[in-house]
Amino acid sequence: MRTNPVLTQLGAYPIAALQERARAMRAAGEPLLDFSIGDPREPTPAFVPEELRRSIPAVSQYPTTSGLPELRSSIASYVRRRFGVEVDPDTQVLPTAGSKEAIFSTPLAFVDRTAGSAVVWATPGYPIYERGALLAGAVGFPVTLEGDFILRPTQVPDAVWDRTALIWINYPHNPTGAIIGREDLEDLYVRARRAGAWVCSDECYVDIYEGEPPPSILQLAGAGTKGALAYLSLSKRSGMTGYRTAVIVGDAEGIAILKALRTSTGTASPEFVQKAAITAWNDDDHTAERRAIFAAKRAILRTAFEDTGHEVVASRAGIYIWARVGDDVAVAERLLTRGIVVSPGRAFGSGGEGFLRLALIPTLDETQQATEVLKACLTEP
Repeated sequence: MRTNPVLTQLGAYPIAALQERARAMRAAGEPLLDFSIGDPREPTPAFVPEELRRSIPAVSQYPTTSGLPELRSSIASYVRRRFGVEVDPDTQVLPTAGSKEAIFSTPLAFVDRTAGSAVVWATPGYPIYERGALLAGAVGFPVTLEGDFILRPTQVPDAVWDRTALIWINYPHNPTGAIIGREDLEDLYVRARRAGAWVCSDECYVDIYEGEPPPSILQLAGAGTKGALAYLSLSKRSGMTGYRTAVIVGDAEGIAILKALRTSTGTASPEFVQKAAITAWNDDDHTAERRAIFAAKRAILRTAFEDTGHEVVASRAGIYIWARVGDDVAVAERLLTRGIVVSPGRAFGSGGEGFLRLALIPTLDETQQATEVLKACLTEP
């Protein structure tokens, strides 16, 4: 039987193997604390499922590609509050069924495979940037990050910029929790505009931070957000990973192109999910409460690593700790035998070797419980 050779080349989603092993251990009755997948366990704010239940209709019908007008308006209001940017809810806001599928499918709208279009992304990083680009027929150009894990335009050769259809950026960064500064973000935006490339900014962690709020590409792009598309999500902001509801906001021309694509894919959240999403975008208090919880977990794990002489790198935002441990696979294996599931850094691509990523998912009590095992495993010869 024939298959797409790119799919064969990419292999299985890298984190899936970790989850399969953890699942098998649970099935065998082994207790586990799972820090591997960024799927928060804190309850979704009660007003969200309440609205969902109220909104389930007697007769279910297809949602539209554009989403409910009141959802687009609530997202535009959020963008105004959070970033101080005015966007037109009718032409610059496109709701999606989660950000993962939106990120994966975006290159289908912008890549010309007959012209050898390139897509740029950073590694270590979210594997979907690579998978969507290559399956769309793009020439991939991964940039290996080091040091502060900030992607800078000088890391992309001019010859690659000349062919680039779009560049993916992701700050706050998964897996490291790094935050890009406004100057570096502006440099990327200006260079991409000069090349005629779309800047696609995955900002699903932009509301989970400590200290000053991270910037958005929407703020740097200015009026009309020309050439810029921000991918925002309620998954981490509001604990709604299972609801599959997100949004693309930005350049009206880019939104129109993506809308045309998405009329073919049929990917839109059910309208009762959209109505629940409206309540989440309209409320900021619950997000502040979630920030405080993640900050407390981050502080506990940071202390555990630093007490054993292991450097925590970046980890200033998002829902992850990124720690330098030496042999990341060996340490991850050692922790798994002791009932703690973590992700070896190399699972996120080149540049991740030697690091562990811990998602701030278990409860505060469970996170504290895990520290003694962490310290024991980290100090073993």
